Amino acid sequence: MNDRTEIAVFGGGCFWCTEAVFERLEGVVSVLPGYAGGTLENPTYRQVCTGRTGHAEVVRVEYDPARVPYRNLLTVFFATHDPTSLNRQGADVGTEYRSVVFYTTEEQKRQAHAFIEELNGSDPRGNPIVTQVSPLDVFYPAEDYHREYFRNNIQLPYCQFVIAPKLTKLHKNFSDLLKSSQADASGKTPPIG
Repeated sequence: MNDRTEIAVFGGGCFWCTEAVFERLEGVVSVLPGYAGGTLENPTYRQVCTGRTGHAEVVRVEYDPARVPYRNLLTVFFATHDPTSLNRQGADVGTEYRSVVFYTTEEQKRQAHAFIEELNGSDPRGNPIVTQVSPLDVFYPAEDYHREYFRNNIQLPYCQFVIAPKLTKLHKNFSDLLKSSQADASGKTPPIG
């Protein structure tokens, strides 16, 4: 981390999906999958998947706030997963898949709460946002094989049927926020290799 970058941590279900989304955003320096919010020190993927560690699958996003405001990160985060589903994202069920924002500054905390209030007020008949907003205590990096999972496993069914549609939605709705190497006028996810 340098003097100009900040850290944000988000849990929006499977960290493979969340990593693939955030690594495409302009101003994002790095994205690292990992675990946060639990009590077990140095957890493994296998331990977190039991749902008994209290940890959520998260991504640690290092970003340059001069190039991507935190609000833009929140916008993309809430638009690319279901923040109204408690402890579940699609077929992934359990507290390890909960929707959570781990803030690293008081300003992030303020903005996250304000953003959730805006979302809840935008459609009073809609389902309420269940996303937790909590301080980041410790972030534990995930095992190496989780890093750049989509890029390294694009041919796998999970990547094709779960992650790729999220990226298509990202490109369609947020093309102006993407790195120039990721932008594609057609709105389709460009090939990754």
